[in-house]
Amino acid sequence: MKATDIRAEVLLPTKELRNDLPFYTNTLGMRLDSIYPADDPSSASFSGHGLNVRIDKHADVPPGTLRILTDDVEGFAGGATSLVAPNGTRIEIVTLTPIVDQPATQHEFVVRRLRDEAPWVIGRAGMHYRDLVPSRLGGSIIASHIRIPDGGPVPDMVHYHTVGFQLIFCLKGWVDVLYEDQGDMIRLEAGDCVTQPPQIRHRVCHASADIEVLEIGVPAEHITTIDHDFVLPNGKGDASREWDGQRFVHHTKSNAVWQTHRMPEFKCRDTGISKGTNGIASVVIARFDKGSPQACSHDADIHFNFVMEGSVTLSADGQAPYDLEAGDAFVVPPGTKTQFSNCSDDLEILEAAISPLV
Repeated sequence: MKATDIRAEVLLPTKELRNDLPFYTNTLGMRLDSIYPADDPSSASFSGHGLNVRIDKHADVPPGTLRILTDDVEGFAGGATSLVAPNGTRIEIVTLTPIVDQPATQHEFVVRRLRDEAPWVIGRAGMHYRDLVPSRLGGSIIASHIRIPDGGPVPDMVHYHTVGFQLIFCLKGWVDVLYEDQGDMIRLEAGDCVTQPPQIRHRVCHASADIEVLEIGVPAEHITTIDHDFVLPNGKGDASREWDGQRFVHHTKSNAVWQTHRMPEFKCRDTGISKGTNGIASVVIARFDKGSPQACSHDADIHFNFVMEGSVTLSADGQAPYDLEAGDAFVVPPGTKTQFSNCSDDLEILEAAISPLV
């Protein structure tokens, strides 16, 4: 049997079909496909907006709610966003294309340590997630430590995210990913990272055993959409292409150049993300060099940190010192003075400074 031989429809009740006919055809712009019986109609079917509806006088069902999605909300149904049909069905008119709703950041000092045994939760495509900022700073950010224990093929589909900023940083192992307009498979190895600009199509294909990645998303809650019709790879696109003002950035550790850091006791490698996102976010890897770090502060809206290697003691205004090691994360509010001490020689910290989305 072919897919075209099957059709699904929503069944709705009515008390008087003649009252519903003009509402569903004229107000909602649906097409009348059938009506029965001719002399005293009690059942009719309609189609439109990707939906099949049957209204039946003998249907013993609730009137329900229909949601119509359109990017011309003001031009649909006279601009109304909530209607009630004569048969009692509620009609909601909502935006078709998801938009990024960035809540104001609720600043707080956060420390999340691996040894405190925060739970790992099984999420999309069987991946294990560990939440690094439980409060999400009021919904402004989500940061996840993700691992795939078994490795091998990943049961993922081509999809995209309606998001303001998103970073994938490989911490351990490797992962193969396909991205829209980026040619063939990209392998991320430990120390490499990519940004996923808003709505860039991509798919995770294969991963090594015990792969671990860090994922940062702004805002915390964002929509993931499966694109069933988009095929990857789709060729090498324009290198200057932007998605909502951001370019795809692929940073590799093997090609990194170490330079001076804002704290002179550290060196850093810049991932190029600040330039690629037009200043929305900056991501650098800071490596301890020598000396005794002095107290300092920052002016970013969100300043997320993840200890990649080594150990350090973190002191902050009004906080007891924290002994941190690889796998630990912390967030420092703007203007808060912090100071590092007891830095191990192999200390490396990922710093992500994110500006308010406008």
